Amino acid sequence: MGIAHPMVQCMEAWFIADRQTLASFFGHNFKDTQLPNAANAIESISKEKLYESLAKASKSCQKGQYGKGSHSFKLLALINPVNVSAASPWAKRFIDTLKKQMK
Repeated sequence: MGIAHPMVQCMEAWFIADRQTLASFFGHNFKDTQLPNAANAIESISKEKLYESLAKASKSCQKGQYGKGSHSFKLLALINPVNVSAASPWAKRFIDTLKKQMK
């Protein structure tokens, strides 16, 4: 029997959970103040708000403004699952289940 794992609306919510990686990836001029408040549950942030805030935060960066096609999978490979798990109980449950299945 499978287990359902409710997830975030889009993977960019996981990026918001690891602001250090975002800042490091985009480098100089990254404006983390444009991101949703860190106290917000990442599952509750709308897809539109995530895209908008990432675009604003990275607008003046050397790597260019955030674009799903040009940045998302590079960032997904870099984010720290510990930070994502800490920000999302659903991500933690998902990762814990995967770890159990790998044993």
